[in-house]
Amino acid sequence: MLITDVRPHHIRIPYDAGVASFRQGASAISALDIVLVEVLTDAGLTGWGDAFSYVCPRSTCTAIAEMIAPQARGHEVPDAAAIPAFMEQIHRNLHLFGRYGITMFAISGLDIALWDIAAKVQGVPLNRLFGGARRTKVPAYASLLRIGRPEAIAGACQVARGQGYGAIKLHETTLPAVFAARDALGDGIPLMVDMNCPLDGAAAIEFATACREARPAFLEEPVWPPEDFATLSEVRTKGGLDIAAGENACTVYQFRQMMTAGAVSHAQPSVTKVGGITEFRKVAALADELGVKIVPHSPYFGPGLLATLQLLSLRDDGFVEIFHMKRAACLWRDRIAVDSAGLIEVPHGPGLGYEPDMNVMEKYRVPPA
Repeated sequence: MLITDVRPHHIRIPYDAGVASFRQGASAISALDIVLVEVLTDAGLTGWGDAFSYVCPRSTCTAIAEMIAPQARGHEVPDAAAIPAFMEQIHRNLHLFGRYGITMFAISGLDIALWDIAAKVQGVPLNRLFGGARRTKVPAYASLLRIGRPEAIAGACQVARGQGYGAIKLHETTLPAVFAARDALGDGIPLMVDMNCPLDGAAAIEFATACREARPAFLEEPVWPPEDFATLSEVRTKGGLDIAAGENACTVYQFRQMMTAGAVSHAQPSVTKVGGITEFRKVAALADELGVKIVPHSPYFGPGLLATLQLLSLRDDGFVEIFHMKRAACLWRDRIAVDSAGLIEVPHGPGLGYEPDMNVMEKYRVPPA
């Protein structure tokens, strides 16, 4: 079975996040940009991947078309045992273009699609290739976009709890925001705080220390630059809080640097950035070896979300991150939903578990420039 083509598909689905916002510079973003990677074969079997692309969809599409497709087209489709070596060669071939960022986003999309095909060939869900699911449902947490106003944050937390979410993550950088959320949630509900890398070490230690009474489960990416693992380690030690990071890291090599520096209690590989399923599994194995918890970065709505659920089903711990918003449509129709207990069912069809809704794809497709 040969790979006949690798195609990027840019899908843009509008959303409503209520009082929250997602911004790029001065511009508010009100739609989800998804780049699906379609791998076609001469046997008629198709695999679907997902390449990170929040604000760079055209760049990601170009990387797939110009770098990834020529590397894969015409090759035999690797079986499950051969995917790591196949992807290693592509890493080597493309290292000139960087081991992080857009290149790795595109590599991640191909890797996910190849694993989708490998499981479909065997007629089993992806988790079966790795020994089978240890749980059929995964707990989800509501990942709130930036809100700012404490009273609005409190209201958003209560809404999310009413929808079944058993844990909440903020994207806030002020103490009043954190304490408003804790007051709204009460004791016993995990609260995480994602800061998106704004502070130097001294300011991050001060913020962490001041946050302690709000009992956040972890402080996420408090330090700029995100790869300053020595400073992250200092914040973790002196600030007195667990620290999470990793959504901006690629490959197991950078995660090893992070973990051995003592920078994190929680590692956050992003399957659409880190190098796909192959690299995610290496990171998870390393984290288990070093006693670091795995809490993936996963606020996606494409195949990356399905891949994350499949990977988390292999573990007894870890929960899936879901952006708290109303979408105009969903590629998986209504099958990815949080139940009243705050759980999402792991897809159990062949491959990643579900096929994308082609009607949704066509309706929200963004044509090439």
